[in-house]
Amino acid sequence: MTSAKKIPERLIKKYPNRRLYDTQTSSYITLSDVKQLVRDNEAFTVNDAKTGEDLTRSILLQIILEEEASSTPMFSVPALAEIIRYYGHEMQGMMSAYLEKNIQAFIDIQNRLNESSKELGDDKPLNPEIWSQFMNVQGPMMQGMMSNYIEQSKNLFVQMQEQMQTQSQNMFGGFALSATAEQNGK
Repeated sequence: MTSAKKIPERLIKKYPNRRLYDTQTSSYITLSDVKQLVRDNEAFTVNDAKTGEDLTRSILLQIILEEEASSTPMFSVPALAEIIRYYGHEMQGMMSAYLEKNIQAFIDIQNRLNESSKELGDDKPLNPEIWSQFMNVQGPMMQGMMSNYIEQSKNLFVQMQEQMQTQSQNMFGGFALSATAEQNGK
């Protein structure tokens, strides 16, 4: 019986002077290096060197902020405003899951297209220029697929919202009925 060795997750320590220390390479790294780890699909955790607190999310958000500020933004102002509106909203958890599933669906489509490209004898993944050409040729079909997917997602989201509303009414409606019955009995 052979057991595969599990590669430990890379640990990066963040020091008070804002420097990041990669414990695997025993060297200081930059946010650009962390961004490269993400692109290379390397598992890592960023911890505060003093407290041990997990800072991975804040480092990833910092990278996103720098990318949004320095290059062509991925998020429009209206999209960011909508995301912000969901913080603290009762649907925040559902919105998070919805966004994750849609991003995963996009990645799955891209991976399938890359696999199809390899089956045709091209070992290179689709670069942005080829992707753009493909979308121009396949645009109507892909747009139809994505529109169908988005419509299905929207319908599922509306159904979930209606189910939650019905469940809430049933749950809280019972309280109102018992309160009304108590008032009528007095």
